[in-house]
Amino acid sequence: MKGNLVTTLLGAVFLLMGCASSGGNTVAEKRAAVESMRSDVLSQLYSQKPDVQQQIANAVGYAVFDNANVNVIFASFGGGYGVVVNRQTGARTYMNMAEAGLGIGIGAKDFSIVMVFHSQSALARFIEHGWAFGGNADAAAKHKHQGGAVAAEAVVDDVTVYSLTETGLALQAVLKGTKFWVDDELN
Repeated sequence: MKGNLVTTLLGAVFLLMGCASSGGNTVAEKRAAVESMRSDVLSQLYSQKPDVQQQIANAVGYAVFDNANVNVIFASFGGGYGVVVNRQTGARTYMNMAEAGLGIGIGAKDFSIVMVFHSQSALARFIEHGWAFGGNADAAAKHKHQGGAVAAEAVVDDVTVYSLTETGLALQAVLKGTKFWVDDELN
């Protein structure tokens, strides 16, 4: 029984990592896929919360990530990719993310995260260290434009974080850690 659960969880992690890849074969194609995702997510966020466009325009920088997540009873796993944009220099830093957590939940969902950095130190700290740890409680029952989702908006340490659910069916209350790191291949 224990071996089957571990095998199932590992399979879910590898499936997620495949679903959450930036696509493309060459570095240029992968960067283009990330930039396309960034543009799509920002358009979606601006349509839901128009004031965020001005907030990003006035910010030091911002990051956009696409993430897929699976919850299996007491464990949660996810992975994704994204880009951090320094609005002062125009520099782009391509990054990956992975998360794991413990809590009660079941289901899978695809969601995006937008982070708005209000200070240069918060932006630099994120690129250099990229670690976030926190709790997450949400409910989602959505496919494309059908259904509904509850998403969080939080302000922590000079960073405003928006979460948008793309597709999925999940009910979860999870304490999880998320690691963001620089993608050496794309930078």
